[in-house]
Amino acid sequence: MASARQPEEIYRETRREGRRRLARPPLELAATALVGGFDVAVGVIAYALAKAAIDGPAGDLVGAIAFGVGFVFIVVGRSELFTENFLIPVAGLERNKLGSWLKLGELWLVALVVNIVGGVVVALIATSEGVLPEGTDKPLVDLANHIADRSTLASLLSALLAGALMTVMTWFVEGAADSLGVRITMAWITGAVIALGTFNHAIVSTLELVFGMRYGADVDVSQVLANLAIAVIGNLIGGLLFVTFVRSVQAAENAGS
Repeated sequence: MASARQPEEIYRETRREGRRRLARPPLELAATALVGGFDVAVGVIAYALAKAAIDGPAGDLVGAIAFGVGFVFIVVGRSELFTENFLIPVAGLERNKLGSWLKLGELWLVALVVNIVGGVVVALIATSEGVLPEGTDKPLVDLANHIADRSTLASLLSALLAGALMTVMTWFVEGAADSLGVRITMAWITGAVIALGTFNHAIVSTLELVFGMRYGADVDVSQVLANLAIAVIGNLIGGLLFVTFVRSVQAAENAGS
């Protein structure tokens, strides 16, 4: 069994991967982000199918576990999710070079937009009449209404947690680069927790709202866009401040000890 990596080792690998990501051309980034959107949408579908099959609180748990499949697809398939890009590219950022900061902005913008585009395409197909089994619509309508009915503060705090959870997942996935089993486990657990808590993840929540709207949820486009803005802000704060900064300090302290 391989020994656990030290924080400074994980951070060095993370920095190396971050520099690779920042050096990619926009077309490559867009392609991986598109697939990432597909993967999240598959997770939402899996959630709805599982939840519809089991009544009561057990359905919530089984649905959340099923949703985790989407995150496994992302990690194993090396697709791109907006919230994966807090720790890794920031670690690889060359802070004294304007071009590096511009590449980071490009990475975040392209990943965010193309993730949503890819997921919406799958949502439009899946919610067409007769594609999914009867009864699949109710869990998605309930989910969308729940997200839309939250207060602004609750949405923001939920987004903070979602950003932190995703960035913690990234840290452990990078630390277990040689163990596919650990990578799968961490991705699945994180996806399940985000789904079970209905945490406000910029991509996940947006696609859940789109699925719900397609099935008649009392949600309009302005609510989707408002929640997206809140989710992006909260995810960034949670991922960068609560995890990326702390892990960077931890790695620096270990390297100097």
